[in-house]
Amino acid sequence: MIGPAKIYFIIFGLLTIVGGVIGYVKAGSTVSIIAGGISGAALLAAAFLLPGNVVLGLIVAGVVSLLLAGRFIPNFMQTGKIMPAGLMAILSAIGVIVVIVAWIKK
Repeated sequence: MIGPAKIYFIIFGLLTIVGGVIGYVKAGSTVSIIAGGISGAALLAAAFLLPGNVVLGLIVAGVVSLLLAGRFIPNFMQTGKIMPAGLMAILSAIGVIVVIVAWIKK
């Protein structure tokens, strides 16, 4: 399960960084680019930690996924907007599930 988790967190990390850049370009949101960059980099770091240090990689990925879920799920419930809240809510919820499953099967 670690292989698929690594792939998921690479994709999730890249999408998070791209989303931050898009938020900056479209809305001029400095917060978006900073938060997207930090969150995305942390997810990429977690992905690359996974083969060698499974526990640390899953902890980092889990914390970032939970923080993003806590930010975007309520926002999506409030606004109903698919971009960016809906996409990030889904990706972060999947991230939490991937961490739980990988932790159980580690």
